[in-house]
Amino acid sequence: MGYYYKRLKELRNDNDYTQKYIAEYLNIRQEYYSKYELGKIEIPAHMIKQLALLYHVSSDYILELSDEERKILQYPVPDNKK
Repeated sequence: MGYYYKRLKELRNDNDYTQKYIAEYLNIRQEYYSKYELGKIEIPAHMIKQLALLYHVSSDYILELSDEERKILQYPVPDNKK
């Protein structure tokens, strides 16, 4: 397992999020998310994608395949009033 779990904590702290908030965002228990940050269990790919969207960074950055944050653009929310 890589050391990307350190980056999970780094991103969360940089954005002033709590583990509880991230766990709710991912629809899991806080205790389970804590294990991702501690490197005790692997985080699933679909959750890495969700976190990349939340933090506006690439999944490569989260996985420490790159040290370049490369902020991703937010996708506009479609207007359903049309």
